[in-house]
Amino acid sequence: MKLCGLRGRAHAPVVGMPLYFFRIRNGQYSGASDCGTEYADRNAAWRELTILCADMASGISRKLAENSEWQLELLDESKQPVFRIRIVAETLD
Repeated sequence: MKLCGLRGRAHAPVVGMPLYFFRIRNGQYSGASDCGTEYADRNAAWRELTILCADMASGISRKLAENSEWQLELLDESKQPVFRIRIVAETLD
């Protein structure tokens, strides 16, 4: 099993620890990591997702176009979304 992590476990898989993947969507572009990261549970995975998003937020907001959306998703082992954080730029006139 291929693993490469951020702050999670990035070594040989431990039986019973869920494997998660990150995906970024920006408009029509989307890309998911091929390398999974293990976290002890969904709470640990959520914490890592929020930390990662916070680290990226200032760079994203500076480049976000009007009326566009950016998403960071955490996917489970079957690459189905578990959590999603969205940053949306809207014109309200």
